[in-house]
Amino acid sequence: MTTSLLIRGGTVVNADREFKADVLCIDGRIAAVGDDAAKSAPANTQTLDAGGQYVLPGGIDPHTHMQLPFMGTVAADDFFTGTAAGLAGGTTSIIDFVIPNPQQPLMDAFRMWREWAQKSAADYGFHVAVTWWGDSVHRDMATLVREEGVNSFKHFMAYKNAIMADDEVLVNSFSRALELGALPTVHAENGELVFQLQKKLLDMGITGPEGHVLSRPPEVEGEAANRAISIAGVLGVPLYIVHVSCKESLDAITRARNAGRRVYGECLAGHLLIDESVYWNKDWFTAAAHVMSPPFRPKEHQEALWRGLQSGNLQTTATDHCCFCEPQKAAGRNDFSKIPNGTGGVEDRMAVLWHHGVNTGRLTPSEFVRVTSTNAAQIFNIYPRKGSISVGADADIVVWDPKGTRAISAKTHHQKVDFNIFEGLTCTGVPSHTLSQGNLLWANGKLDVKEGAGRYINRPTFPTVYEAMKKQGELRTPKPVVRHAAE
Repeated sequence: MTTSLLIRGGTVVNADREFKADVLCIDGRIAAVGDDAAKSAPANTQTLDAGGQYVLPGGIDPHTHMQLPFMGTVAADDFFTGTAAGLAGGTTSIIDFVIPNPQQPLMDAFRMWREWAQKSAADYGFHVAVTWWGDSVHRDMATLVREEGVNSFKHFMAYKNAIMADDEVLVNSFSRALELGALPTVHAENGELVFQLQKKLLDMGITGPEGHVLSRPPEVEGEAANRAISIAGVLGVPLYIVHVSCKESLDAITRARNAGRRVYGECLAGHLLIDESVYWNKDWFTAAAHVMSPPFRPKEHQEALWRGLQSGNLQTTATDHCCFCEPQKAAGRNDFSKIPNGTGGVEDRMAVLWHHGVNTGRLTPSEFVRVTSTNAAQIFNIYPRKGSISVGADADIVVWDPKGTRAISAKTHHQKVDFNIFEGLTCTGVPSHTLSQGNLLWANGKLDVKEGAGRYINRPTFPTVYEAMKKQGELRTPKPVVRHAAE
């Protein structure tokens, strides 16, 4: 049975332009865009009035952790509750992370995460973390790329004695990614420095959440970003750096991009708005609720990140959505290094960025679409299926009310966590309707989602880009000098 929906009277906003047009969705795809879309509508087509509103590609959050087992507990939002909350906020797709334990086969971990994600309410994909190196990792990376639609691999340069990837792992994994046409990504923090600073602070008697930020100064992130970029540069592989939180890391990315290197940067909505003063809050839980890595920074770093988005040196925005409730955070009450790292935001990212980006003039509506959807779709190779209002694209659409308001609160949000880092912020500019696969799931404050409706999205690799990089690498490689033995 054909299902169809006609969105009438809105202003379509894509990454390249905005224009008045109707949008016709049939059987989960966009079938027509333009003034004559109504003429193509089947009988009994449902109509949605978008007059005075924008029609945007659904948001893509390229960095979430649903149901993550971490630091002795499990993140509060599973794949159903987390993606449902995202839909309420205009995010229609996520890319989550498979994180194997050291020595665990990558394929075993991938199958486990795929099983957990079967309940997802929205479309999803996976980055797969490389937490150790061996022959099976080399082999599984190829299987994931060629058979499972994975085109990106994550590397944690932090979390010593747990999932940290040292330089040997980075070199081996980056090299394998290049062979396969996949994109390496890194969490850039010097894990050894963090480990030593944590010990020093605890020895000094600093046990509260303020110890978290003191043990992870910006230089720790900047060093790791520089090192990862240098390794990638020597090997000739592109690189994506997640949750860039400070000027030092952004400067490393900017230098690399100015030199013609394919380095991409992601920043989090929280890092754009929240500063490190939260860690000195007199209420222990309020301070602990903000513990994430990298931590929130002094205010001057926020403006640098906004400039990074405006200049194009940071391409994507995400949340690193990884929720832990008060009883879980309490595991570190007497030792900040044991506070589970993570905050929420998948429901809030779009509204917060519109309010503080578009409404302040920092971003145009098209730039907003670029950093919340299109760039992620292009970097992770699902464009124009995602990230575009165009014929043939998935009907993942947000009807955006620029005058609508929402007061953010843990009491009313859909995220399964008892704290919201944006608590008390009233945003102007909110989704009035969210469509996933052409189905209307969020309408005027009401959420109507189905467990298991989300699809796993295959992400192909980048053969054209990688062949070009290999050729460029061959040109950079000096030819050996042929010397003849003396007669």
